[in-house]
Amino acid sequence: MLSIKKYAAIDIGSNAVRLLIANIIEEKGKEVRFKKSSLVRVPIRLGADVFLEQNISKYNQQRMLDTMKAFKLLMKSHKVVKYKACATSAMREADNGQQVSEAILKHSNIKIDIIDGEEEAAIIAATDLHAFIDDSKTYLYVDVGGGSTEFSIIHNGKKITSRSFKIGTVRLLNDIVKNETWAEAEAWVIKHTAEYEKIDLIGSGGNINKIFKISGKKLGKPLTYFYLSSYYKTLQTYSYEERITELDLNQDRADVIIPATRIYLSAMKWSGAKDIYVPKIGLSDGIIKSMYHNTISSNTQ
Repeated sequence: MLSIKKYAAIDIGSNAVRLLIANIIEEKGKEVRFKKSSLVRVPIRLGADVFLEQNISKYNQQRMLDTMKAFKLLMKSHKVVKYKACATSAMREADNGQQVSEAILKHSNIKIDIIDGEEEAAIIAATDLHAFIDDSKTYLYVDVGGGSTEFSIIHNGKKITSRSFKIGTVRLLNDIVKNETWAEAEAWVIKHTAEYEKIDLIGSGGNINKIFKISGKKLGKPLTYFYLSSYYKTLQTYSYEERITELDLNQDRADVIIPATRIYLSAMKWSGAKDIYVPKIGLSDGIIKSMYHNTISSNTQ
């Protein structure tokens, strides 16, 4: 007996807004499978408003309303039965974040949950990594976003601890990450990785996914610290315009990719990791799996 249902996850981040639609495939006698059906990404950089002005601008409010209406129609067309919309760093720090959330509910009937950093880290860590990792190893899972970075320690296939820090690509572009925050993140990583003899990184986020794609590596094979640091130096030799025209990066990726790479390299240095695995998963995947396992609330479409 085969059952296929469609779930959707909406991730409202500081750099972009994403809609992931996934097939939930249940077959008698087999483990449930989660298969990506559609992914739509809209580069509404909420963090550029919020981290500088503490408010979402009128312009981006309208873009959010239009995007959520479009997402609602896409979910309807795909016959999505269950969805969850989570807003992270920018929306939770915006003075008018709740107001924007209420306007979206009124105009598109999409309910948004504004989650804190610790819940974000927990949802990301809830992603089933067993297909991508070796359960006998220890990993530092690093999810880099526009407003924050979530760190999780995974040992013998289980999450040991997680922590969120206000170090994100959009914040770094605007030079508003405090030295104390960097120091706290470094101390946390060193403290929680020190007891393990060997540790690898797992990287998630649009920037590391792009770097992995450019590398030409096969899925499951890691990027080395040497490769990542070399690529970081290469990126810095190009202007923003050249990264778009010569390196073929999208305009909303061409600036944030440098601070993102800096964060991954810092995490590797602090933990002593020499390799970083890139399974191409993130908050949206965690939302889908958490909905299925009923560890978070969800909404019917």
